[in-house]
Amino acid sequence: MSTHTYFIYDIETAAIPYENFSESQREYLIRGAKNDEEISKKKGEMALYPLTAQVATIGLKIIEVAEDGMETILKSGALMNNPNIAEDKIILEKETDDAGIETSFCQSNESDVLKGFWNLLAHYKNATLITFNGRNFDAPFLMLRSAVLEIVPTRNLMEGTKFNYPLHIDLLDELTFYTQSNYGATRRFNFDFYTQAFGLPSPKSKEVNGSIVSEFFAEEKYSEIARYCLRDVQATWDLYKRIRNYLFI
Repeated sequence: MSTHTYFIYDIETAAIPYENFSESQREYLIRGAKNDEEISKKKGEMALYPLTAQVATIGLKIIEVAEDGMETILKSGALMNNPNIAEDKIILEKETDDAGIETSFCQSNESDVLKGFWNLLAHYKNATLITFNGRNFDAPFLMLRSAVLEIVPTRNLMEGTKFNYPLHIDLLDELTFYTQSNYGATRRFNFDFYTQAFGLPSPKSKEVNGSIVSEFFAEEKYSEIARYCLRDVQATWDLYKRIRNYLFI
């Protein structure tokens, strides 16, 4: 019986401290801000850009699906950036849930987080990637962040064109039929809205959300960020399964 492998992933990012940038960079980052509120908003947006932010966590599940629909979880876990850990050092913890599924929580510095991710992609080179908004955020962020840290990717996550890219299913592109519209039938909604609209539990229902990841990262709450990220990963897989029989025809 033939099988197909899926590599579902999501990232969380945290702003690099504003003070770490040069004087000219700091001036550029807040340019145009007219008051403290606008300055604070611009600093908050730093978490969105790979030149002003770092990878906080990469959550992932690698799932093998047989022709009869039987799923086998090959890997489940989070690669967590702990800047207090020296290069080439890893802190690994594992948990097993009631169903016997093992999840790994691997802490290392950002460079080793990225190396670990690229090594996994190389091992599962024929896997189909599944993301939500991955082509617009996660993929380019990982590519550019790796370039900043002089890490060579094992796969070009931005291969292909805007409308045709191999071995990658971006659910946001599928749900909007590859448009960038903010109105009409193909309007883009956020992940939380889509999950609830399709009758799935919201991954945003807990105490952590993307807007406070930088704050949690500064407070060294790496496990909380990782668990939040893994909820997004599971919800991404659940959303894919919910819509695949209706949109992938």
